[in-house]
Amino acid sequence: MGMAENIRHDEQGSRLDASTGNPEDVKNLSLFMEIGAMMIRNGSEVKRVEDTLMRMGAAYGAARMDVFAITSTLVCTMNMPGGDVCSMTRGTRDGTKTDFWKLERINALSREYCRTPFGAEELKARIDEIESSSADRLRVCVGSVLAAGTLAVFFGGNIADGLAAAVFAVGIWLMQVYFAPICKNNILFNFLCSFAIGVLIGLTGRVIPIHEDKVMIGDIMLLIPGLALTNAVKDMFVGDTITGSLRLVESVLWAAAIACGFALAVFITK
Repeated sequence: MGMAENIRHDEQGSRLDASTGNPEDVKNLSLFMEIGAMMIRNGSEVKRVEDTLMRMGAAYGAARMDVFAITSTLVCTMNMPGGDVCSMTRGTRDGTKTDFWKLERINALSREYCRTPFGAEELKARIDEIESSSADRLRVCVGSVLAAGTLAVFFGGNIADGLAAAVFAVGIWLMQVYFAPICKNNILFNFLCSFAIGVLIGLTGRVIPIHEDKVMIGDIMLLIPGLALTNAVKDMFVGDTITGSLRLVESVLWAAAIACGFALAVFITK
């Protein structure tokens, strides 16, 4: 049998090399990979992703789990005690963000599985439930409004600037909820979002006496990749140089896109 005949793909598009693995092992490894991909998509550290998959594999009964993760690729080989081997590669660049709400639930699911492993069908149902759910939108909106408004005042604005920043924070929240799922490219999304909000702030400044720069400062805080940049530096310090470098470059481009968006908006509205 040729090598090409041993390579298959699961329904999520993962590459499978399961020439010596039984179907049940392949199914469970596919679900472990889905958990790892979800963690990467929602901003988890790659060390935690690798550790989670190794622990879940050990709980399932694997004799050895070899896991390698970077921000764009997840590779795992599961060696069973009887000699069966399953290997899988999964691309994870289908939209990344930092979502602690989902990460908390993914981590809780993995810990529960490690304590008491359950069947593949139940695990898949739990994964689908987490993937389809999200944090309460009203709470996220209120958090965005409070953050933008208070930061605008903190950086030198007055009460009117804080109120204006809070109003435009709702616009950013709406774009994050409804436009971000369509625009998977973080750099393009942040450029368009900052440009749109910057234009609105500039036009409002012509009608209402507000300090446009203070309002922009408050709203830009909702977009800057502070956590992503911090994780990039942390990854490089702990030895994940490839992942850290990728995240650092992405964070710098992300920040540059935000700056260019607001700068273009200021240029147009002045």
